[in-house]
Amino acid sequence: MSDSAHATNGSASAVDVTETVGEEGGGSADEEIESAADEKGESVANGGDGGAYTFDDLSVVMGTYNEAEAIGTVLDDIDEVTDGRAEVVCVDGSDDRTPEIAREHGARVIEQEPQGYGVAVREAILTPDRPVVVTTDCDDTYPMEALPEFLAEVNDGADVVSGDRLYHGADAMPAFNRLGNHAFAALASLLMGERVHDTTTGMRAYRREVVEEIGWTENTGLSAELLIRPLMRGHDVRERPIRYAERLGETKLDPIGGGAAIAKSIVTVCLEEQLRRF
Repeated sequence: MSDSAHATNGSASAVDVTETVGEEGGGSADEEIESAADEKGESVANGGDGGAYTFDDLSVVMGTYNEAEAIGTVLDDIDEVTDGRAEVVCVDGSDDRTPEIAREHGARVIEQEPQGYGVAVREAILTPDRPVVVTTDCDDTYPMEALPEFLAEVNDGADVVSGDRLYHGADAMPAFNRLGNHAFAALASLLMGERVHDTTTGMRAYRREVVEEIGWTENTGLSAELLIRPLMRGHDVRERPIRYAERLGETKLDPIGGGAAIAKSIVTVCLEEQLRRF
């Protein structure tokens, strides 16, 4: 069975990719990346210095806040999928054992006073210097086994690869949140004049030059901004269906207040980018 990677850079074309890579067979991480590209019928020769990016070129980053229950599992998954080669950066504002557990698992931890989701994630994105950065959440909701496919999309020329949680239904997501995420995607699509499917996903891959060239302004709504600005500036942005799992630990986001802040960010960023074109 294959999923569809939605090309959202001005075309409605879809690229067939397999849903997961490396679940069987025990191949190396690099072989999994090449396999993901081969199954799409594409080359992986668009990395640094004319070659394909590998997990040695990858940083996986996240903002963490009191996620002691889940952080070890997430970091173990990253280590297993990437053979321990990806750099991991956590920007942490916790008052539990989260930073200690992260360090025990080999992550680089930057401690920061809690200032909101966007402040932490922006710091996490801009801290490492490897050429490809993947954002994720630390609550074990995102599939780290999709990392080879995300990297293969970057090697195929994508500037941003965005995980679409809603494609498979996101049954593990609370119904109110799921409805809100569909509404956010509809609002952003209307304002941009281009269809997107999941504006607030926390799992995306970016080429470093893309995140460095844009001035990020949002906090709670940063996840939407990280999709909208690159897309409206003509970058190759692709949405890829991913499975979304039930979170470990308690959610920190107020669905009402947070939802209003995200909607405001979507409107603000879309209007700013529309005005930037004149």
